[in-house]
Amino acid sequence: MDIEVDPLSPVPIYQQIRDRIVEGIGAGHLHRGDALTSVRALASAFAINPATVAKAYELLRSEGLVATNAKSGTFVARDRTGEPPSPQFVEDWTGRAYTLLAEGRARGLSTSSILEVVEQLSARVDAGASSTVLQE
Repeated sequence: MDIEVDPLSPVPIYQQIRDRIVEGIGAGHLHRGDALTSVRALASAFAINPATVAKAYELLRSEGLVATNAKSGTFVARDRTGEPPSPQFVEDWTGRAYTLLAEGRARGLSTSSILEVVEQLSARVDAGASSTVLQE
């Protein structure tokens, strides 16, 4: 999976890397057991500090989406066909979704507009389509 980061974005690069990998897993491009590019190789490809990539990978590890093994490096630990999410994840995710929806409403989006966007994005994820930022 090829990813692209925008160094001029207000979103930190480690977060962009994390988000693109999550999108790859959610869209079905990355599967359980798939190896991720090494920290050094990814840092070199983006000409960034390896600590930035390590921070993204550590965040993914803390979320249970990737794991690291001394022999095989960092790899995808779960995919979209895996076991159901924990109740704690659902609670946390619901809180983040609530804030995002409230932001849309605060900016003037109607409920129907929000639902339309959610349906479109859900269909894209289900179809394995790339996000507007993920370049394959």
